[in-house]
Amino acid sequence: MLKKILGKLDGMILLLLLVFMTISIFCIYSATWKDPAFAGSYIKMIYFYVLGFAVVFGMLFFNYKILLKLSPILYLIGLGLLVLLFFRGQTINNAQGWFTVGQFSFQPAELCKLLLILFLAYFLSKREVESLSLLKEVIPMGVITFVPFLLVLMQPDLGNSIGYVIIFIVVCWMGNIRYRHALIGLVVVAVVSGASLYSYITYHEQVKTFMASYDKEYWLDRIDAVLLPEQASEKATYHMERAVIAIGSGSLEGDGYLKGSSIQSGRVPYTYSDSIFVVIGEEFGFLGCSILLMLYFFLIYRMTIISLSLSSKRGIYIIAGISAMFLFQIFENIGMLIGIMPITGITLPFISYGGTSLLINMISIGLVLNIRIYDDVETEAMTVGQPSVS
Repeated sequence: MLKKILGKLDGMILLLLLVFMTISIFCIYSATWKDPAFAGSYIKMIYFYVLGFAVVFGMLFFNYKILLKLSPILYLIGLGLLVLLFFRGQTINNAQGWFTVGQFSFQPAELCKLLLILFLAYFLSKREVESLSLLKEVIPMGVITFVPFLLVLMQPDLGNSIGYVIIFIVVCWMGNIRYRHALIGLVVVAVVSGASLYSYITYHEQVKTFMASYDKEYWLDRIDAVLLPEQASEKATYHMERAVIAIGSGSLEGDGYLKGSSIQSGRVPYTYSDSIFVVIGEEFGFLGCSILLMLYFFLIYRMTIISLSLSSKRGIYIIAGISAMFLFQIFENIGMLIGIMPITGITLPFISYGGTSLLINMISIGLVLNIRIYDDVETEAMTVGQPSVS
């Protein structure tokens, strides 16, 4: 069995993980080697990666369908953790979204994205329908998604909460939502978004006063930095402006490793974590950024190839949800640093410093590899049991 499992591993994905690990460690070192408070972060990231690879290989020795069967319970545990944050959570960067034990922190919102994917896949696999019904499938899935979305939004964590919505949309699409229902949803989103944007701009002062009364005006600062930069505070635009300048200064080939002036001077905040793309942009330039995006493309491409080879829809739903999770995180993280998305506390997958984020991403990859192995095993078993047609 071990030989069969190892023979079905996707070598390209494992190679990509090793490349991501190398990029992450070198970039974190560049961002922290002059700061005594974070100088050992790259060592911790090595430990996180070792643990992550151990988890990936450990997940290969049990069938993913066990997790699917347990997904309703796991989903409820995830919701319980999100609720517990309001009583025991620690506030970091204005979001009460962390549990801290000693020097280690855990962010349940990251875990709940994966638990949501599993539960939505479980829900759809039980329905076995050609196309999704609005009342029987789409609305219940919407409720399943809305509960963690609201709990995470209340922390407040805008980046991860939007990620839940993206996962819901992609899983619905892969579940074959009817075109008219998708069109209705698109129209509703467009109308609500347009009305919200118009109201926000028109009644900006009133909205600002209301949010200030709840001590949540920093939400508006992040949005204003993109929509109304002339009205945003200097503090709100500082992070984004410094990031854009630093990435732009890298030009085509970059300033060179350990030579990024904005990084070494600390002018861009959190370059070891949420803003690590700035390190790549300033020190390795457009070419370095392009190579990183190409590596992400190859990762999603391999996951897509695996999903196309599967015989079970449940595996396809899970891989589609994981791909959507990765793609949104990549788009949001890079987008906020080049001025097209609001600043949120969301990491760049496999590159940013952070144990929770990396571990959840590695578990997700382990799940993808697990699906490939056990879907193939199941298919082979069915084939062996069939009579010959010759």
